[in-house]
Amino acid sequence: MSALLEISGLDVSYGDFQALFGVGLSVQRGEVLALVGANGAGKTTLLRTVAGALSPARGSVRYDGAEITRTAQHRRIRLGIALVPEGRRLFPSLTVEENILVGAAAAASGAWPLERIYDAFPLVARRRRHRGAQLSGGEQQAVAIARAVAAAPSLLLLDEISLGLAPMVVAELYEMLAALRESGATLVIVEQDLQRALNAADQVVCLLEGRVTLTAPASVGRDQVISAYFGSAHEERA
Repeated sequence: MSALLEISGLDVSYGDFQALFGVGLSVQRGEVLALVGANGAGKTTLLRTVAGALSPARGSVRYDGAEITRTAQHRRIRLGIALVPEGRRLFPSLTVEENILVGAAAAASGAWPLERIYDAFPLVARRRRHRGAQLSGGEQQAVAIARAVAAAPSLLLLDEISLGLAPMVVAELYEMLAALRESGATLVIVEQDLQRALNAADQVVCLLEGRVTLTAPASVGRDQVISAYFGSAHEERA
């Protein structure tokens, strides 16, 4: 496998507050990477920087071998990078299908027409005529993922997709992600459920206060990840 995403020396700030310090990681093509860490560790900041919503003060973001550190967000979508943001952010007055078509308008290719999305996301297909405001939290999350997939991304960034959802709904969402992976997508998943993240991923990266404290295969021991999560294994590499 070759690296689809390479990040090195990334510093990102919000005004005077620095959120990321020298962050580096690599995601191989076709891989699932779980990005874990406590609230405020910098996970969302990192995803938003990769997606182009934030600009780093220092460091480099390379995608498919090309430097994209200063590339505009809308151009990154065309290159094949899509973000499923925390909080879903659907258009409540639009139907499910209309929300998906918003994502398709910026598609990198025609690889994910509506028929294919409905086949891969049966939960979404059942609700296609309903408005966003009429959906449950799990249904909204499924639609948010489907909207991102409609952009035909090679790299899909998913931020806290299981937050606040019932276990049965989360299991169905992860079945959808498994189908996406089988289709060849590369996934970066931010997930608070540590065991679920490890079960779904090939690689795990842990952030603590804006710094990488662990980069390891997802088969690494849970105790080692927890140590990195809380800081007792700072700067460890497995």
